[in-house]
Amino acid sequence: MKAGPLLHERHQLSAEAFVELRIWRVPRRVPGSNHDLKYALAYVVGGICVLRYDNEAGKGDHRHVGKSETPYAFTTPAALLADFWKDVDQWKPE
Repeated sequence: MKAGPLLHERHQLSAEAFVELRIWRVPRRVPGSNHDLKYALAYVVGGICVLRYDNEAGKGDHRHVGKSETPYAFTTPAALLADFWKDVDQWKPE
């Protein structure tokens, strides 16, 4: 089985901000993760990525908020997207 895209979307939230969502099913789990998905979810404001959820090889599931990086407890793709959008909503200016 080859890697296959499950989701690839870009949402323009304002003139200065967008979200890009990418999730793939992979033939083997990414080292550090316990599932068969590879993902990168990013919120970019003014050309700067201010929020990112990803699971790069060796680091496993984690999120970046500004310059801070913390582990992320992945459960399901739906929960991943819900958690990401919740963080985007908290970050967005009123």
